[in-house]
Amino acid sequence: MNSGTGGIRGLERRAVLSAGTVALALAASGLSATGARAAERFREDPFTLGVASGDPWPDGFVLWTRLAPRPLAPDGTGGMTPYPVDVHWEVATDERFRHVVRSGRTRAVAELAHSVHVEVSGLPAGRQYHYRFRAGGVISPVGRTRTAPSPFSRPKVLNFAFASCQAWFEGFYTAYRHLAEEDVDLVLHLGDYIYENPIDAMGGVRQVPVAAELRPEPMDLTQYRNRHALHRFDPDLIAAHQAHPWAVVWDDHEVEDNWARDVSKLDNEADQDPAVFRARAAAGFQAYYEHLPLRLPNKPRGFDARMYRSLRYGRMATFHILDTRLFRDDQPCGDGTRSGCAERLLPERSILGAEQEQWLYRGLGRSDSTWNLIPQQIPVGQVDTDPGPGQSFVMDFWDGYAASRQRLFQQFADRDVSNPVVLTGDMHRHLAADLKRNYDDPDSPTVGVEFVGSSIATGKDGMDLDPSGANLLAANSHIKFTNFQRGYVRCQLTPKTCRADFRVLPYVTAPGAPVSTRVSYVTEAGRPGVKPA
Repeated sequence: MNSGTGGIRGLERRAVLSAGTVALALAASGLSATGARAAERFREDPFTLGVASGDPWPDGFVLWTRLAPRPLAPDGTGGMTPYPVDVHWEVATDERFRHVVRSGRTRAVAELAHSVHVEVSGLPAGRQYHYRFRAGGVISPVGRTRTAPSPFSRPKVLNFAFASCQAWFEGFYTAYRHLAEEDVDLVLHLGDYIYENPIDAMGGVRQVPVAAELRPEPMDLTQYRNRHALHRFDPDLIAAHQAHPWAVVWDDHEVEDNWARDVSKLDNEADQDPAVFRARAAAGFQAYYEHLPLRLPNKPRGFDARMYRSLRYGRMATFHILDTRLFRDDQPCGDGTRSGCAERLLPERSILGAEQEQWLYRGLGRSDSTWNLIPQQIPVGQVDTDPGPGQSFVMDFWDGYAASRQRLFQQFADRDVSNPVVLTGDMHRHLAADLKRNYDDPDSPTVGVEFVGSSIATGKDGMDLDPSGANLLAANSHIKFTNFQRGYVRCQLTPKTCRADFRVLPYVTAPGAPVSTRVSYVTEAGRPGVKPA
């Protein structure tokens, strides 16, 4: 199956660019309406960024779109006037909307980049639905979503997938075209939805002209909006959002590489006033919310934001979604990869912050689900990068916050947590590993498992087993598998097993790659540990 021709050029039937290049979109900074009231009739398609749904509950979900007839207008307005626009929405049981079960009207305002977030409720649990929007005489594409099972039901199976890390300039989003066709109930995105790195004039591997206004590293709200629109204005990503409900959480590149709380990591800002960085991060937070299907409690208020939350899927699973970025202590020993860093072992250090830690522990203790899944950003298990007799750790991982990890594993035991499974992004590699109570003792009990998903595009094509991956296998007996190709992870839960299929693509630097399952691993309920399926 072919992906689109990639980036802007593959926007399929909803494209608004006459020549299909980024340059044309960026050059078009004019307004799409002649005045405030004329905005009610669009001359161009306002749904260029597609539609999305997210955070399914048993009785509903959130619906998203953003009105942006010219999504890459350099002023960040998406080609909209500053006036509010009424947006109608409908939810139906069928794709032709013969049986509409919910409908309403909301208002898209310039303060939120004319994005809308509609929280639909009062629907039957465990059902599939279709939805659409209408604004200015234009009807959006039809999206597909579903409600979660009722809280006390016992589903026989739950299918989901997780993905992360999608640097637009390093690869095509072919993986999302394949993910759109998977039979899954939910897609989890575990961070790095955008990348803030400077972009060259030809868009990296995309080889399409990028206007000068979009190339620099974003620092303010207009720049973050445009960076999101650039990543979002892709037919394969649009298709994956349109096909499935998502649950999203950020990592570092939504603001800046390796940021920690209010500490910037830019070399030229080492002594920067934290207030300056907080203002930058607040802009990144707002643009993130504007472009994704998040509920109102997750709407940032300046630098104050709460992305950690839980989703329940009957008695089968609870997803305890974490934010390991906003509340963490600064990385120890100056960040980077270090050996002999005593600071990483300090008992007071936290990667979650005290409030989120206690929220997680309470949720784990109260859960009556068969599977307790912990979607989060960076490896929880120990990752020794030195294949020799010494040890070396990445300070940005949970290895830089060893006490946080030990407290979590102790909670697994103290609260008798049922079948903990950690789902992780960030590494740009697939990985399956046992979580060990004591990593210094090879015979230590296994307390859970961790599945790490590779990147969608970041890192370009990769390879099956790279030298760093070989070092990880040599240095860490609890790591059972790793792969350095691009892709995502497809999972299936039953009352007895959790299966992870590691989906890979042979290349992403050109469009149209096929997808295959490199290997599958399972963990059995009541018997922590991973093994080949």
